[in-house]
Amino acid sequence: MPLCPHLTSADDVRSIRRAGVRARSRDHEGTAGVFCLPILPSYQLTHQWGRELRRGGRRTMAAVDFRLPDDEPAFVGHYGRAHQELPSAEAAALIAGCEDARGYEVFVPRAITAKELHRVRAVNPGTGWRYMPDAHGRFPCPCPMCIPRGQYGGAKIRQAAEGRGH
Repeated sequence: MPLCPHLTSADDVRSIRRAGVRARSRDHEGTAGVFCLPILPSYQLTHQWGRELRRGGRRTMAAVDFRLPDDEPAFVGHYGRAHQELPSAEAAALIAGCEDARGYEVFVPRAITAKELHRVRAVNPGTGWRYMPDAHGRFPCPCPMCIPRGQYGGAKIRQAAEGRGH
């Protein structure tokens, strides 16, 4: 039974302890569910999505740990590619066996009940990557989906992109 943390805003912790994690995220096909990652030997890899999620306006992050049954169906893959359906134990083994597990995610197509929760804990705020893994030395994409209007520093990124002929 893999132990999986789901990263969320610390503002939602009280509600999650009472009612569990709602299936409000959507995968590439529009299915409702919960994104998570299995606990890996590296804290950095386990909580790699923390900084990227903070870009969306969440200030303080919390990890909600829960156990998935080994045969529970889950979708696993890199965030920018197609996901494959595997039992949760195989999905955890696939990510743990990757040479570079940055950018991988597990999607559970259902809500997580309060009875399934193992613990809720704080997450180090500087953990993870921004924009994408290996973003250092690469310019961020200036499109409105990646840098929405009103985002801090967004105008400067768009101006720099125009100067580069993007």
